[in-house]
Amino acid sequence: MRTFIRGSYPLVPSVLFAVCWAYGVTGLFALTGPPSGPWRPGLGTALAALTIALDMLLMRIVDDIRDLPYDRVHNPDRPLAAGAVTRSSLLRWYAGIAALLVLLNVFDGWAALVIAVQLAYALLLLLPGPDPGRLVLTLLLSSPVQLLLHLYLYVIHLRATGGGFDPSFWAALAVVSLATLHLEVAKKITRAPRPGERTYVTTFGLPATVAVAVLSAVGATVVLGLTARWSVLTLAPLALPALAWWRFRRAERWDARLAGYYVLASFASWAVAAL
Repeated sequence: MRTFIRGSYPLVPSVLFAVCWAYGVTGLFALTGPPSGPWRPGLGTALAALTIALDMLLMRIVDDIRDLPYDRVHNPDRPLAAGAVTRSSLLRWYAGIAALLVLLNVFDGWAALVIAVQLAYALLLLLPGPDPGRLVLTLLLSSPVQLLLHLYLYVIHLRATGGGFDPSFWAALAVVSLATLHLEVAKKITRAPRPGERTYVTTFGLPATVAVAVLSAVGATVVLGLTARWSVLTLAPLALPALAWWRFRRAERWDARLAGYYVLASFASWAVAAL
């Protein structure tokens, strides 16, 4: 597992992303939900951050197994593609860590159930299915993995606040889905795809793909502004897609780092604004 983590799951940025995800999306639920006093993350939020970090590791295992033929050509240094780890050993780790995640959340039956369903669904993605190179279909099939994690964070939020389900959940889900869609699309934008490279540009063309990347980030901010108690702070992350678009005008590839920073900045802005 150390070999796999070093090659496929860089620990510091991955854990940072998980922490920002847990605190940011929980803060987003507080922003969009009915007023219930100041939002104060607690032990449940910290446990959710640990759960997300370990869950992301398991999703990386699923992705590497599913993308093995592609990685052997385009990412041969990944541990599984290089033969440094085996599929069976990764699946054993998956089973063990999945059981741990359910146990960590057993204090809340609904949270444990959502995580168990999410982990089981992710394994279904390893069954024979459509060509992973069909990015739009693959995105649609994979989207429940992320949606279930957002539902898990909502369950944790409701337990902390003592509230019940509110339709504002759907507004928050739209905001975070649009923000992460920007990352999914933008990090693959290139003017000249290499042979066999997976990019939405080959499906939609360059102008349309850039438009989806930009409008998804703008859309997240607009929906947030219409449905939440927003502030200037929540507008600030838009500067990163704007900067990336400006640079791309003279570059071959979209700066994938700025797409990642945008999502991190969005998570952070929601958490700080909620506080």
